[in-house]
Amino acid sequence: MIAQADLEACTAAIRTGSLSFHAASRLLPKSVRDPALALYAFCRLSDDAVDEGSDKTAAVLHLRDRLDRVYAGRPFDAPADRAFAAVVEDYEMPRALPDALLEGMAWDAVGRRYNTFSGVMDYSARVAAAVGAMMCVLMRVRDADALARACDLGLAMQLTNIARDVGEDARAGRVYLPLDWLAEEGITPEALFAAEGASQGLRRVVRRLLAQARRLYWRSESGISALPFASRPGIWAARLIYDGIGGQVERNGCDSMRTRAHTSGRRKALWLGESALRSVICSVMPQPAMLHARPEAEVAFLVEAAARSKPARGRSEALISVLAQLEANDRRRRAAGNQTRRAGVGV
Repeated sequence: MIAQADLEACTAAIRTGSLSFHAASRLLPKSVRDPALALYAFCRLSDDAVDEGSDKTAAVLHLRDRLDRVYAGRPFDAPADRAFAAVVEDYEMPRALPDALLEGMAWDAVGRRYNTFSGVMDYSARVAAAVGAMMCVLMRVRDADALARACDLGLAMQLTNIARDVGEDARAGRVYLPLDWLAEEGITPEALFAAEGASQGLRRVVRRLLAQARRLYWRSESGISALPFASRPGIWAARLIYDGIGGQVERNGCDSMRTRAHTSGRRKALWLGESALRSVICSVMPQPAMLHARPEAEVAFLVEAAARSKPARGRSEALISVLAQLEANDRRRRAAGNQTRRAGVGV
């Protein structure tokens, strides 16, 4: 069980760090909401440490150590770590799911860019669809079809985030848009970083990404009816709120360089009401055939891990490789720093 003080700390972190999730979580039953807040706090604080910290390598390696401690039953003495450790134990959370999140953050730390849309989907699978799969585990749902649709929702939400944050990412020297899509419009990453506004070509790329997100939102809807009834309004709310952010990006002319799209509290309240209505409607409708669609290729490993259709194994070779790359980078940085200090002492 999550200690009350730890839960309150996680709730406070989400309230200030993720207004959209905090709003949607209010519709979840307490049995799901509490572990979900712990999960999101752990993931959000980890993501912020990588995105906003001055030493991304150290942040990722520390996350690796935090996960090692959590799965050893000896979490660091911090509210989010203690709370997540309780979730891992109570729900038998497959380690492959938070490890996928760790891999996505490691890709951020090494500055990976994505040549194709499939590459962007690979990244989105790790930093967002993995969270969708973990949410299913918290609802005690291990059905492969429901998991695949939860991953669709995670992918859609991440693509929406990428579309919304183009300008913010560019100013930080990051690009998550498919490089081949940008090249088709004659845009290089360097030109994107230097741009003050969105060209027509960039607007087309953002619109194209949002179209893919909309396709995935639609695919995800059939899975909501496969969830426990009490959990459906909260998941509908997440689906509607994040899709609404994408709609605001479109109303801004797909210009995410000058303006970061946001939605009002009043609009969120309307979506919360619509979520309750949709939950009732989907309960009386026959399950759509889309529920049984194959998972997107990039998330199949998450579905397999969460459904426990394959035995648990150690960390993947790909994750071990990128962590080794970060460790090597960290050693070189430390060695250079020591050499600089010794030179200063000599002077």
